[in-house]
Amino acid sequence: GDQEAGEMGLAAVPGRQAAFRQGLAAAVQYAQAVGCPRIHLMAGRVPLGADGAAVAGEMEATFIENLRYAADILAQEDMIGLVEPINNRITDPRYFLNTPYQAAAILEKVGRPNLKLQLDLFHCQIMDGNLSWNLETYFPLIGHIQIAQVPGRHEPDSPGELNFPYIFKLLESLGYTGYIGCEYAPKGDTLEGLGWLRSYWESRGVQHGGTSKAME
Repeated sequence: GDQEAGEMGLAAVPGRQAAFRQGLAAAVQYAQAVGCPRIHLMAGRVPLGADGAAVAGEMEATFIENLRYAADILAQEDMIGLVEPINNRITDPRYFLNTPYQAAAILEKVGRPNLKLQLDLFHCQIMDGNLSWNLETYFPLIGHIQIAQVPGRHEPDSPGELNFPYIFKLLESLGYTGYIGCEYAPKGDTLEGLGWLRSYWESRGVQHGGTSKAME
């Protein structure tokens, strides 16, 4: 969509189906060029001046229509589409998709195996908490995970509500083998801010490159 016009994705925005399809085609080209097999299909915002509850049904129907179209296109390229709930309490009051429950219900209605949940634990904590329960419950749907400390949205070892060593251990016990996206704003220098990862590796007996000393 047109970010300067206040758009933040188009997948659930009624009347913007043609623009969504054009954007999807461009995204597939970019993904092919960089070798990325996953694309975040952003739902978009409730239109300005509209009552969210009043347009919810139409927006969900549009979302489902566009997700099915996207799933068919992405299947041809062996790619996965992701939908991400974004909190409407702090980050974006008008964003349509807000909770893992809402996302899971829509994915069930869409019924395509190559569409998954992109679970950002920052948004999930703000909207619902219960991170262990949410991870365990929605694990079969999860295609990507993102992290940031709450409420500052900085590094995982910055002051905040979330215990990331516990969360990482839980993800390992669940069998998660995908990437974890660092969707946070560094408090200072980016490399200095990655000290939390070096410390975590050391606590697990892993060298600074992801190689286990035990394996060597």
